[in-house]
Amino acid sequence: MISYEPLWKTKKEKQVSQYKLLKSGVDNKTLDALKKGKNITLLTLEKLCSILDCTPNDIVEFIDIETKGRI
Repeated sequence: MISYEPLWKTKKEKQVSQYKLLKSGVDNKTLDALKKGKNITLLTLEKLCSILDCTPNDIVEFIDIETKGRI
């Protein structure tokens, strides 16, 4: 299972608003998908990393459904 919990933490730590993400090219549909834990493209992941000046690990993590632990 994919979790975007690191994204929300990174966004908060770097004080990046949803408005800034929208103005930087992340559309509402993508933000909605992120909030619902749906899949995003690698291009979107790259864009988020660029906007937030971070790595993919700061945006997404994989959770083992059975153990609820990080993979």
